[in-house]
Amino acid sequence: MRSTSSTIRTLRAARTAAAVIAGALALTLTACGGSHDDKSSSDKSSGSTQTGGATVTLPKLDGQHLEVAAVWTGGEQKNFKTVLAEFQKRTGAEVTFVPAQDPIINFLGSKIAGGQPPDVALLPQPGAIKQAVDRKWAKPLGAEAQAELAKNYSQGWQDIGKVGGKQYGVYYKAANKSLIWYNAKVFEGANGKEPKTWQELLTAAQNIYDSGVTPFSIGGADGWTLTDWFENVYLSQAGPEKYDQLAQHKIKWTDPSVKQALTTLAQIWGKKDYIAGGPNGALQTEFPASVTQTFTGGDQPKAGMVFEGDFAQVNIGETKARIGADAKVFPFPAVGAQAPVVTGGDAAVILKDSKAAQALVTFLASPDAASIQAKLGGYLSPNKNVPDSAYPNAVQQKMAKALLAAGDSFRFDMSDQAPQAFGGTPGKGEWKDLQDFLKNPTDVAGTQAKLEKDAAAAYGSGS
Repeated sequence: MRSTSSTIRTLRAARTAAAVIAGALALTLTACGGSHDDKSSSDKSSGSTQTGGATVTLPKLDGQHLEVAAVWTGGEQKNFKTVLAEFQKRTGAEVTFVPAQDPIINFLGSKIAGGQPPDVALLPQPGAIKQAVDRKWAKPLGAEAQAELAKNYSQGWQDIGKVGGKQYGVYYKAANKSLIWYNAKVFEGANGKEPKTWQELLTAAQNIYDSGVTPFSIGGADGWTLTDWFENVYLSQAGPEKYDQLAQHKIKWTDPSVKQALTTLAQIWGKKDYIAGGPNGALQTEFPASVTQTFTGGDQPKAGMVFEGDFAQVNIGETKARIGADAKVFPFPAVGAQAPVVTGGDAAVILKDSKAAQALVTFLASPDAASIQAKLGGYLSPNKNVPDSAYPNAVQQKMAKALLAAGDSFRFDMSDQAPQAFGGTPGKGEWKDLQDFLKNPTDVAGTQAKLEKDAAAAYGSGS
């Protein structure tokens, strides 16, 4: 995750589209529709299939075996296995999912050292793609995969899968990481309305607290959720230019803009009664539990709101809450001039070049594969040829439209752009520093100093 910046230096072509996306999201995010029939049809004999007018042709691969590694668990893993099963059915290849651990680069390193690398890996940090290329693990995409990618993806999504001008990654999965989900019964009981500004969010939190419910659930045991909090506040408050500079470490974490963002975050993190279990409880709560505890317990859940991306739907689905009715969502409120939009994603990268591996990545670049997982929920694709009807409800359809409406104008998750040692390793770097800040939100200066020290070491080494 995730959720969920390939070469840190090539990503800057992205432009923010916060106003466009937030506006589109705000229109009908809380609507809920029924499921739609999948309009894809498949020709099992030829391996040629159609979805939304697009066609992908796959070779026969009887007798071949593929291993695919990803840091996906629970419903996300189960749904992806459904996609792999379809590839297996169409080609005859045998496909095995390999559960990976964070950080996946370390996991892959041990596999490669042991002579058993998976054929394909889903890399959740674009910076990890560059590391895989630099270490000569990753293999460039072949002509068929590149053609499918060019047909279905905007240039911006293609570019973040490139290293040194060569295409290595296919962004199979995307995430809108600028959303706050809320328990509709709690909001109703607190006479709450969906906030559009940070101050309105603070007011809503106080109203929820006064109604007898803790306002926020935070999955602080997973440091990446805290980086997402920071990035949304920072992008909206400091603006896209500063965001890009900090993402590239062209300005230091001791910059006044970082102080301002941390001070703003402390308006929530610094109120222990606003956080389910207090800071210590949050630091023992993993992301899935932070979501489910917001939507269980009737009108007295452990919290009224939980911040995270569209992928939280998978966890909401594990409760009895109905998305669009019991569980609703609003865009992350504007802290500065406009609401932020932060995206993430997972890219398929080939580690063992073969006809079968190339065919699988070609399939993952097609609307066929994305439509299968879209129908299962908790998933967004940057593939522009996935039909709206592939998504199971109006909430997801609007999220997908908003994502695609940005075109090439988006801001990618900042921590995913950083070297993994800083932005993507449990117990280290930004993840650990923000966990410490959640524990002690009064230490803004100390947190900045630690962030800068860790960032300087990681960017200096490129690791």
